[in-house]
Amino acid sequence: MKNKIWLSSPHMSGTEQNFIQEVFDTNWIAPVGDQLMNFETDLENFLGNQSHVLAVNSGTAAIHLALKLLGISKGDEVLCQSFTFCASANPILYEGAIPIFIDSEDLTWNLSPYLLEKAIKNRLKNGIKPKAIIAVDSYGMPFKVSAVRAIANKYEIPIIEDAAGALGSKVADIPCGTLAEFGVISFNGNKIITTSSGGALISTSKNMKAKALFFATQARDVASHYQHSEIGYNYRMSNVLAGIGRGQLTVIDERVQARRAIFEFYKKELQGCNELKFLEEPKGYYSNRWLSCIQTPSFEVREKIRIALDLEGIEARPLWKPLHLQPIFQDYLAFTNGVAEELFANGLCLPSGSNLTEFDLFRITNCIKKALKKEQL
Repeated sequence: MKNKIWLSSPHMSGTEQNFIQEVFDTNWIAPVGDQLMNFETDLENFLGNQSHVLAVNSGTAAIHLALKLLGISKGDEVLCQSFTFCASANPILYEGAIPIFIDSEDLTWNLSPYLLEKAIKNRLKNGIKPKAIIAVDSYGMPFKVSAVRAIANKYEIPIIEDAAGALGSKVADIPCGTLAEFGVISFNGNKIITTSSGGALISTSKNMKAKALFFATQARDVASHYQHSEIGYNYRMSNVLAGIGRGQLTVIDERVQARRAIFEFYKKELQGCNELKFLEEPKGYYSNRWLSCIQTPSFEVREKIRIALDLEGIEARPLWKPLHLQPIFQDYLAFTNGVAEELFANGLCLPSGSNLTEFDLFRITNCIKKALKKEQL
């Protein structure tokens, strides 16, 4: 029986247990301790750009904290990329705020600057100024930073960069996660490095990090007893998981190179399949290629490939279903151009884990070629 090939499985470095052993040796089995502090420092050193990092228990928690720090509250409107996972938008609802969804442009598959400004003008015309913008680096590809930043500055609206899957990606050598007022990283099990579950909030402000820590640890006031004047959350990462993260971070450059090599392998092996398209890097952009994705000519072709892979024990997944089409969000205002819907209908994520072997990759590409050959018969 052939081994299952997963979309993006964890890939251990072999050093994680050393850090975890230190946690057990010192008995800091808690959401505090040296591994946690050192993991944050390691991330700050890796990201540079005067970043201040708070490690939390998920990327979702980090987005929620960013919204809290921006003062988002009930009735406020937040402009959010539609082509993304629901975790980008769910925290907006946590605060009773209102998501306004923005479609993608077809160069990076991320937030359309044209539709972003169109939405802002529409809301201002209706007497409402949006309070924040959530821009996503889909599949590790950075959003159009310069264009989106220019619009955000023009209307004085802060940006939250959802770089959940983009650790190691860059624009003009500036790391993703540091391209806006706040950045968010995920360390979920399928990400480029993992802490099993976990995430990080990134800010250029030491004071913002301190305020985020306050909210992430149940908003406990300074007192000898437990006293709370604001609502807080149990969002801190554990010291144990931070130990895993430190071991993972030692190989982040290798993991990025491995995933980029997988993308190039797919491009080379499938170059004769003219009906397939790949997401290319714009000039000055550097993607970690968290997931390698293809566009097919139709939904029917995409499904033939996906089903053929599934029958061979190979996991592949359709691209994001736009949030404005999701049942929970379908009644909210959306500014669309059809790009996200077309990507969802025709696009497919291929296995991209850094632990894939050359044998695995040939197995995947041969299966795709066979499926396309049958399509042409």
